[in-house]
Amino acid sequence: MNNPYEIIKSRRVTEKSRVLENLQHAKSNRSLSRCNKPKVVFDVHQKANKSEIAWAIEQIYANKNVKVTAVNTISIGPKARRVRGFLGKTAGLKKAVVTLRPGDTIDEPA
Repeated sequence: MNNPYEIIKSRRVTEKSRVLENLQHAKSNRSLSRCNKPKVVFDVHQKANKSEIAWAIEQIYANKNVKVTAVNTISIGPKARRVRGFLGKTAGLKKAVVTLRPGDTIDEPA
């Protein structure tokens, strides 16, 4: 896969992903204050590996000079669902939690 947009499908915006993103600003206790590296969650291609994901993120956000320090992936298999009496399956997906350098951001300032 040569196109970074084939590897990175979309950014995953959920309540849990927002909690991960805001951990870098948490100062309520000692263990949370050590979480100074920003984390961002993406939906990625099922067959993409961690080095391809890191390369794609750095290519997509090259204008912001973003450097990826770690990538954690989660594969979620399809679930059986019944629709109008017929058995079917939902699509499986793969998520990537990308850790950036301290101080890096991919969001536009509000």
